[in-house]
Amino acid sequence: MKKVFHLNTCDTCRKILAQFDLSDWELREIKKEPITKEELEEMHKQTKSYEDLFSKKSTQIKLRGLDVKSLKEKDFKELILDHYTFLKRPVFITDKEIFIGNDKNNVEALKSFFGVV
Repeated sequence: MKKVFHLNTCDTCRKILAQFDLSDWELREIKKEPITKEELEEMHKQTKSYEDLFSKKSTQIKLRGLDVKSLKEKDFKELILDHYTFLKRPVFITDKEIFIGNDKNNVEALKSFFGVV
């Protein structure tokens, strides 16, 4: 399995995806084809945390009046399944590895994974 979960409308996602040869990867645009419960659970097996998969920058947090500090693992899971913007992106997942989000360390780890200098 080699999948990338991303948003076409996200400039950061597009910039990161453009750096790699993804010809043999399945690209999933999460707005058009939302993440399934099974896919989220597969990600959770590798991260052991729904919070790690949760985007604390989602505009839905303010719209819904959520207090992120009070959320539990079950809440993070339900929110990610409820609305695509709650998934931190992009998410690159293989059978053995997962790379979540756009922070500098994650992008560097992706470059190393792909052998990009």
